[in-house]
Amino acid sequence: MPALTSHHAASLLWLFYHRIGRFATLSTGPILYNNYVLEGTLFKHLAEIDQVCNERIENIVSAMAKQEGVTEAFKAADQIEWVRRMNSIRNRAEEIVLHELVYDL
Repeated sequence: MPALTSHHAASLLWLFYHRIGRFATLSTGPILYNNYVLEGTLFKHLAEIDQVCNERIENIVSAMAKQEGVTEAFKAADQIEWVRRMNSIRNRAEEIVLHELVYDL
């Protein structure tokens, strides 16, 4: 099991609450949360979700960067513009993953 820092654990809990957000209105969110806590699998489950999300983000970022021509040569030519574009790509990739894997269960 990976060593979870308090910051990492907090981000995983944030992800968990967003993931079960749609169930909370059906009053199953607290039950699901309690089941994970009582079984001792909450952080394992959150770590799995986090790993899948991070892998998907990296795949999307590399594909989008390639599609938009944001390469190492571009980085060498104009670093500030490269950073701006990579930040934009990363933000869009995170939104895509949140909608694919978290919000739209």
